[in-house]
Amino acid sequence: MLKKIGKETFHIVCVLIAAAMYGFSINNFLHSAGLLSGGFTGVSLLFQNSMLKFFGIDIPFSLIYIPLNLIPAIISFIFIGKRFTVYSMIMIVMTSVFADVIPNMNLTNDILLCAVFGGIVNGTAIALCLLNNATSGGTDFISIFISERYGRDAWNYIFAGNVVVLTCSALLFGWTGAMYSIILQFTSTSVIQMLYKRYQKQTLFIITDKPEEIYEVIRECTNHDGTLFKGIGLYKNAERNMVYSVVSSDEIRRVISKIKSVDPAAFVNVMKSEEIMGNFYRRPNS
Repeated sequence: MLKKIGKETFHIVCVLIAAAMYGFSINNFLHSAGLLSGGFTGVSLLFQNSMLKFFGIDIPFSLIYIPLNLIPAIISFIFIGKRFTVYSMIMIVMTSVFADVIPNMNLTNDILLCAVFGGIVNGTAIALCLLNNATSGGTDFISIFISERYGRDAWNYIFAGNVVVLTCSALLFGWTGAMYSIILQFTSTSVIQMLYKRYQKQTLFIITDKPEEIYEVIRECTNHDGTLFKGIGLYKNAERNMVYSVVSSDEIRRVISKIKSVDPAAFVNVMKSEEIMGNFYRRPNS
């Protein structure tokens, strides 16, 4: 019980740190340079900037961002996972609070530096959030829902939405900010891909004298299946066993460590899998 409470507390603390980083980036890199991030954050900033410029009304970020996320959060709660949604709502609410209360420290007036470092901070915050079974909300809810319920990649739809938001920003505030926003979004996405690897796949080819034990390791660590191939080792002209399996990239180090403990003589070849078709076990978002 205490272990579970400690684990939950750790996840919540990490989500709060991610929210603080995201809120800091919104005020000190995005707002100060007129940049937009992707998803509902970009929509909220565009609406906030438009109201201030054309009507002189300074609307708090939280009054836009939280309502935008309510319907996706309800869908996530029903179809994706309750704990996942609760953690994500903590991220959303606290990001909004931090974005409203953290002051602009005027770190730099260089728009390129704001785009690059804003992307780094945003990407790190989102990756930290994802690693702790949460999301920054909005389009992430929608993307995960479509991917898990219908088995389709929602990236093209999200990308199209971001293009519309950036186009509107360019028409209202000029093309310079919109183009630098692309650099920010690219940097953020690159950082997320580097730090968060759950949806990346890697293929294992394991030549071993203990195929059953190796298979049990893979099954126990990842809940993924394996296939046994029989072949001939040409050097000694002896029969050899090769276990083939595909696992998520964030599981690979733990699996290889376990394999080596079971069979130190195992020969392991790891290859990046660009595309997987067919049944592939996905850990549920609880």
